Amino acid sequence: MDAEVQKRHIQPADRMVGLPTQFFAKLVAKANAQIAKGKDVINLGQGNPDQPTPSHIVAKLQESAPNPLYHKYPPFSGYAFLKEAVAKRYKEDYNVDLDPTTEVAILFGGKTGLVEISQCLLNPGDVCLVPDPGYPDYWSGVALAGAEMSFMPLTKENRYLPDLNAIDQEMSRRAKLMFMNYPNNPTGAVADSEFYADVVEFAAKHNIVVSSDFAYGAIGFDGVKPVSFLQTPGAKEVGIEFYTLSKTYNMAGWRVGFALGNPEIVAMINLIQDHYYCSLFGGIQEAAALALTGPQQCVEELGALYESRREALFAALDRIGWKAERPGGSFFCWLPVPEGYTSESFADKLLFEADVVVAPGVGFGTHGEGYVRLGLLTSEARLEEAIERIGKLGIFSTSSF
Repeated sequence: MDAEVQKRHIQPADRMVGLPTQFFAKLVAKANAQIAKGKDVINLGQGNPDQPTPSHIVAKLQESAPNPLYHKYPPFSGYAFLKEAVAKRYKEDYNVDLDPTTEVAILFGGKTGLVEISQCLLNPGDVCLVPDPGYPDYWSGVALAGAEMSFMPLTKENRYLPDLNAIDQEMSRRAKLMFMNYPNNPTGAVADSEFYADVVEFAAKHNIVVSSDFAYGAIGFDGVKPVSFLQTPGAKEVGIEFYTLSKTYNMAGWRVGFALGNPEIVAMINLIQDHYYCSLFGGIQEAAALALTGPQQCVEELGALYESRREALFAALDRIGWKAERPGGSFFCWLPVPEGYTSESFADKLLFEADVVVAPGVGFGTHGEGYVRLGLLTSEARLEEAIERIGKLGIFSTSSF
């Protein structure tokens, strides 16, 4: 009997089998294998902020943690003071009015909401419009919902914005949800108010819900502040925006995010979360509220740090002859792969011959082929060293760049 029990195979649900492959798990495994060999690997393939959370936010958590109120279950949809705090920040930063009671949902990080919205809106057979290249976790939510994806190519020629006029009419008719992400991961592109106006018109015409992923909303360069989708007239009628404290305040590990905008969708997200969670620890919510309402100098300094790193990286790229466009926002750079390589083979070459990790563009979608993504998430000295190592490979000296 014991032998029979040991041989038993556990059959997963179909939804588990249908989940997309985590492309970057393989990348991490390759990098860790090199590190285990004692290699000095410079990891530019990650999206994990490298700076600590500002000290005044940490101090607020330390102060709040002993509060016995927070040792009990929090309100299922979170504390009102945190919703009021993010509404205040949006009013100050973007002049967007949000009702904290009906237009704000608290999330366990932005990623959670980006997966949940597909569960809220999509049935098997429904279509979701997804950017290509784009953040792979959009695919996860669609797969869990049993829906279909129709990819919107993001090309250099169109400033890495989807061409709404090129979307297949049948897909437009069947689509119920559309993802957007600006400042963009992985390309670093930014969107303007004219584009968002076109998106609102398109969504209203086809009865599509817009999901704006604004995770990098605080990181804009060259004196240009990124535009929030919710600043667009009519945006709250057709969609929602996801915001997170992960990048703005270096709080990636704290897992604090928000869904903002359309009250019907906010109610759906609150409802589905009632079945999954019991909101965030109250001390974290109090510290998050301080991050949003307290001094914002730390946000300005972080943006300046990334811009300085961007300039150092591109100066080094120029020295070795690797030509690329500077990103307008986010902390990512989107660089073309030299002739004769795929994005994955080129990333492997850099890892195994220069001990530098970059993310192959194909991991973000088929239209990411021909590019690699580099993160500005290490010091200027390490960024320069990484590019110097790549330059010593002699790849670009005879390239068409």
